[in-house]
Amino acid sequence: MDLASIILLLIVLIIIVTAIRASIKVVPQYERLVVFRLGKVIGIKGPGLVFLIPFIDRAERIDLRERYIEVERQTCITQDNAPVDIDLLIYFKVVDPEKSVVEVQNFEGAATGIATTTLRAVVGDITLDHVLARREYINEVLRSKLDEVTSRWGVKVTAVEIREILPPREVQEAMIRQMSAERTRRAMITEADGKKEATIRVAEGEKMAAILKAEGERQALLLKAEGYASALRKISEAAADIDKNTMILQYLEAFKEIASAPSSKILIPIEITEIVKPIKRLLESTS
Repeated sequence: MDLASIILLLIVLIIIVTAIRASIKVVPQYERLVVFRLGKVIGIKGPGLVFLIPFIDRAERIDLRERYIEVERQTCITQDNAPVDIDLLIYFKVVDPEKSVVEVQNFEGAATGIATTTLRAVVGDITLDHVLARREYINEVLRSKLDEVTSRWGVKVTAVEIREILPPREVQEAMIRQMSAERTRRAMITEADGKKEATIRVAEGEKMAAILKAEGERQALLLKAEGYASALRKISEAAADIDKNTMILQYLEAFKEIASAPSSKILIPIEITEIVKPIKRLLESTS
C-alpha cells in the first residue's frame, strides 16, 4: 500500500469518526434537543441517547433548569420626580424548547430589555415613599408584565426580585435622621414605661405593707381584747366563789382603817345600813 492510499484511508476514517460523533448525542435529564432537518424543525429529542443524520440534522441544546438574569442598576424617575437606582434579578425557566429557539433569537437580551422598560414604567407611576415601602408590589407587577411577553417565547418567568433600591443622598440622610429620632423615641418610651412600672410596684409594695401592718394591729387588738375578756371571766369566777360573810369582813376591815384615820370627822355613807343588816343577821345566827 502506497503513501497516497494510507492518507486516503486515514481521511476516510476521520470522516467516519466525525460523522458518528455528530450523529450520536447523549442528552442529560435537564436538557432537550431541538432537531432541525434541512432547516426545518422535526421535533424535540431527549433525554437519553439521540441519533442524528450526519450533515443533514442539526440540534440546538436547550437547558430546562430554572436560571436567572442579572439586570444591572437602572436609574428610574418616580412620580414625584425623585431619581432612584434599582437593580434586580429575573428568574425564568424554558417550558417550550421549540418556541424558545424559533420565536426569539436571544431570550436573555430580550428579557433584560423588557424588564428595564417595564421597571421604569412601574416606578414612574408611584411615589418615592411607595417605591421604598412596596417592594413586593413592584416585584409582582414586573413578574406579571414579563410573563405576559415571554409566554409567547415558551419561557416562564417564575419570579422577579429587587436586590437593592438606592434613593437620592439627601433622602438617605433624612431616613437616617428619622431612624435615629425613632430609636430615641422608643428609648424614651421604654424608660418611661420602666419608671411607671417601678412606681406601680413601689405603690403596690407600700399598699401590701400597710395592709399587713393593719392586719397585724387588728390581730394584736383582738388578742389583747381576748386577754382582757379572759381576765374578766376569771375575776368573775373568783368573785362568784366569795361568800357574803367574806364580803362583810372586808367591809369591816375597811371601816376599821377609816376609823383609825387622824381626821376628826368620819363620813358614813347611807349604804352603811345595808352593810349592818347582814352583820346583825350574822350575830343573831351565832347567839
